[in-house]
Amino acid sequence: MDRLFFMMGSVLMFLGVAAGAFGAHGLAAYFQQHPTLKGTYDTAVQYHTLHALALFVAAWAADKWGGSLPTWGGYLFLLGILLFSGSLYLLVATRLRWLGAITPLGGLAFLAGWFCLFLAAYRASN
Repeated sequence: MDRLFFMMGSVLMFLGVAAGAFGAHGLAAYFQQHPTLKGTYDTAVQYHTLHALALFVAAWAADKWGGSLPTWGGYLFLLGILLFSGSLYLLVATRLRWLGAITPLGGLAFLAGWFCLFLAAYRASN
């Protein structure tokens, strides 16, 4: 599992950096026409890259402590990126505001992923 999360983290970091560069350069004219969407896009990139890095943490935890909790944490980070950042990317692309209703589900997945890693560390110390 640690290898899978490390590879997924690498791919998602690559895509996050590419999305950030695309937003800064390729979407500059779009954001001039729709300035309120730039902050939304930047938030999507920020949480995307932050939680791609969290996959490296999940990989490390899976290697160090084993068990199902780091695995759950990693999968929850993947789900969070898909739901949180994915819904925001789609909102920016389509301007369909209802997609913002999906975003909090991704946030909950992120929180649950971090809680799984906390529990893995706590149980390993006892």
